[in-house]
Amino acid sequence: MKPAPFHYRRPLDVAEALAELRAAPDGKLLAGGQSLLAVMNLRLSRPSHLIDIGRLGELDRIFDDEDSLIVGALCTHRRLETDPLVRRRVPLLAEAVGHVGHISIRNQGTLGGSVAHADPAAELPAALVALDATLYVDRHDRPRREVPAEAFFLSFYTTVLEPAEMLTWIRVPAPGRDTTWGFAEIARRRGDFASAGAAVVLSREAGVVRRARCVLFGVADRPILLDTAGLTGRPVTGETAEAYAADATRDLEPPDEPELRRAHARVCVTRALRDAARRGT
Repeated sequence: MKPAPFHYRRPLDVAEALAELRAAPDGKLLAGGQSLLAVMNLRLSRPSHLIDIGRLGELDRIFDDEDSLIVGALCTHRRLETDPLVRRRVPLLAEAVGHVGHISIRNQGTLGGSVAHADPAAELPAALVALDATLYVDRHDRPRREVPAEAFFLSFYTTVLEPAEMLTWIRVPAPGRDTTWGFAEIARRRGDFASAGAAVVLSREAGVVRRARCVLFGVADRPILLDTAGLTGRPVTGETAEAYAADATRDLEPPDEPELRRAHARVCVTRALRDAARRGT
């Protein structure tokens, strides 16, 4: 199929893009196009205007801001996967993005596009929630607003973005020396959508967990930040990882294949915790 008719615009900077959104609040922003063009071809989305922001170089940058990285929304998956600064300061992000599709998709797809699309099986939204990232949203007639990643995703393909708003930057805290991370997902083949996945960030002191963030994806309508009280104050061993994973996933109700995805979620949480524990040794 082919998309419904639309007007095409290609702004030269963020200000012009926001002006185009103001003039056509039902318009869609086109970045890498890996998700949007597919749903437009199926006519599941019929925007009156397509606003191509793929050439806005000001959003294709990464800044090292002492304890955080500030990443432009137009940074491609492949750049996040290979950039030395990202791999050194926020390796969980580089690991997660390496599971996104195949290299041709990662060459085109963007961080902002994946986050705004809000596919519940996507790796990057879950990684950003686990890393306690902050998303910056701009609009022509309002001050920039900051949204915690865990509050950004509302449901299937639905976020807090309002008409005429644009995701521009993401601040990702860089884990400290006492912090480790883990990532695991189960998919039919690498690059396929995951049936379940988990991203974990652990801060430890004297061998026990001081703070933890554990996020599941692919098993609900958005990334799920789990309660980690059962991990705090304890060492992460194979036994404690399995026990926590079983307890944390017991009440999950995935929208389809619930028994299978619940089992996959349990395995992914266990593997991610073990992965994080191994990195800290």
